[in-house]
Order: sequence, then structure tokens, then C-alpha cells
Amino acid sequence: MVIAPEKISSGTSVLFIVATPIGNLEDITVRAINTLKSVNLIACEDTRTSRILLNRYDISTPLMSLHRFNENRKIQTIVERLETGQSVALISDAGTPNISDPGYRLVRSVMEAGFRVVPIPGPSSVVAALSVSGIDGSSFVFLGFSPKKASALNDFFGHISHEEKTIVFLETAHRIVKTMDVARKAIPSRRMVLCRELTKKFEEILCGNPESLYDKLDQRENIKGEFVVVIEPDGHRPAVDQDGVIEELIQEGLSGKNLAAEAHRRFGISRTLAYNKFLSRAIKCDSD
Repeated sequence: MVIAPEKISSGTSVLFIVATPIGNLEDITVRAINTLKSVNLIACEDTRTSRILLNRYDISTPLMSLHRFNENRKIQTIVERLETGQSVALISDAGTPNISDPGYRLVRSVMEAGFRVVPIPGPSSVVAALSVSGIDGSSFVFLGFSPKKASALNDFFGHISHEEKTIVFLETAHRIVKTMDVARKAIPSRRMVLCRELTKKFEEILCGNPESLYDKLDQRENIKGEFVVVIEPDGHRPAVDQDGVIEELIQEGLSGKNLAAEAHRRFGISRTLAYNKFLSRAIKCDSD
């Protein structure tokens, strides 16, 4: 790809990629506000959603919708604007554009046309979730939204079960219980952090293993908001000696379902697995 030098050095004809708040409207940067006020056009996913932010900061710049259904058609319009010396900003409904949002085709087309693309960094739900997870974020894999089909979701967690890096993905409120149900079978002892409604009024951060999180969420009737899910890497914690744990808890005087519950709480062992191991040991002792 060859980029025309005269376009790179121009003060106009720039596509700005502007991060906007993920919830709390006060999280926008001064640079973002100034950029949105100065450009000739703002491309956004939903003009109604973006108008709320713009009204808050008295930004009167014209809006144009750009979403996955019209992106290819609108790209040419934006490139033509740049060719006339105008500047354009791209924003998403929330957070940093092009992270599980439309827009990367626009960026590529603008670059190939020889115009500057300038990032205006700011909020990101992925980074925000990592920062409060207590899980190593020095190296991580972002997987976008989890698959909708049951078979694909099982394969999704099959991959995660062997991943050596921290995993981050997004999930919707109406699917989170089903996703945790699959997770508790595929990665029962892995630490997970669920971040819901980040920076909003009902922000919630839940920590635990998949089964404990499934139990918490399954009891709720109406879950709202989008989730960011953070999962510790495979091998991050030492493997649990399950037989040794069962023996230790028996020595403490625990048995049956109480033992299973304590094995789950302390060591992340599945209640069913712990209970079955207890029964197997009890049967073996009786036969001896």
C-alpha cells in the first residue's frame, strides 16, 4: 500500500477514531470532546444513542449512522468527504471503536485512499475489566462475543480450557447463565471474574469459579446489562489433589453434601465430583 505524502501532511482530511464512555458520561476525555466539536462529521452506530452524549457536552456536529448493515455503502461517502478536505470522527455506541464493533473496513479503506487515521484513546470495557479482575493482564486473548450455538459454545470452552493466556470475552445478559453452565463443566476450577454494567449505576463485579458463579446467577430472575468475562490462564494455579482434599475434609469431620459444598467453596472442585468421590471412598471402606 502506498500512502500519498501530501495527504499525510495535511491538517485536514483526517479520520479520527474516538473512544467514548462505556457508561458514565463523565469518563470522556477533553481531547475527545474537542475533536468531536471540530470535525465536519461524526460517524456512529446509532444516532439516538450518540446524541445523548453529544447533547451532554454541547456538541452540534452532524451525525451519520455507520453500522454493520450499511458500512460498505457509507465508506465511499466518508472517503469522498476526506477528498474535499473535511475531517471525520468515528465513534461506537460505547467505548473504543472497532473492538467488537463495525469500523475496521472503514479504517482500512481510508488508509488505502492515502488519508491519516488518528486514534483518540479512552474508555474500553475490556481494559476496565482486566484492571479490576485480579488476574494477570500482561498477556491476554480477547475473543469478542461467545458463540450462540450450543455446539460452538462447547468448542469455545474446549479451546479456553487449554489456553495459556488470560482470556477475555463478552456476553449478553440473557445468555450468561447458559454460558456459565457450560463453563462449570469445561473449566470447573478456573478463577473467573464477571463484570456487569461497568461504570454505570448498577455496576457489579463477581468473582469465583464457574460453578459458584452459575449458582449466583441462576437464582436471579431478571439479569440486565452486558458482561465482560475474564478467565485466568490454564495452569495459573497448582492442580488440586482431589483425593487428598476429600481425605482432608473427612478428617475434619465432614461428609456427604456438606463435604461436597466445602470442597467446592475452598478448592473449586465440582460438588458432584466431590460427592461421588466421597461415596466411592465410603463404599471402599465398607467393603474393606
